[in-house]
Amino acid sequence: MSADRPLIAVLDYGIGNLHSAHKAIEKMGADARLTADAGLIAGADGVVLPGVGAFGACMDTLRSVGLETPALDAVASGRPFLGICVGMQMLFDGSEENDDVTGLGVIPGTIRWIPPGVKRPQMQWNRLELRRPDDPMLADLGDDPWVYFVHSLHGVPSDPAVVAATCEYGTELNAAFRLDNVFATQFHPEKSGPTGLRLLANFVGVCAAARDGAVA
Repeated sequence: MSADRPLIAVLDYGIGNLHSAHKAIEKMGADARLTADAGLIAGADGVVLPGVGAFGACMDTLRSVGLETPALDAVASGRPFLGICVGMQMLFDGSEENDDVTGLGVIPGTIRWIPPGVKRPQMQWNRLELRRPDDPMLADLGDDPWVYFVHSLHGVPSDPAVVAATCEYGTELNAAFRLDNVFATQFHPEKSGPTGLRLLANFVGVCAAARDGAVA
């Protein structure tokens, strides 16, 4: 582990292309580790939960490989935590996609289908409307931040104040969330060009600041 680069654990539960998120975070200056090691996760400066595919399959696999408790412990520790795409959805209480499967319950609320009237999934670039522009994760994204989405559902939190960004797709959809030390995106930062890499660089900076006891 580098003394300068923050150690960031990317949870490896064997679903989807976890390597792209891992490599992008590494490119932004982190000592990023794709890992299922509970000890390494507990000692990391920050933790990332990526995910693609179905909500139920991702939750079932996360639990079967023993990573539910390390993920929840990381959130409870107050260290920076980032959820990406289905990893974001897993932080909610549950999803209409698989309503018999409970989520991690970190962000109170439900993952709901994109309303009828538009093509599902939304598989395109779309513009973010920042609801919390002062959030350090959203710093320096520019005046016209475009990011890449692939999703048929979106998060509807119990408390609208946790919505950090939205996008327009037939209606207003929630695109990013902030609750205490947890930040989560429906879009894929690792596939979102310079804007997405800037967001991941912000996360690396937040992790370094938290490690050093500074205010991000």
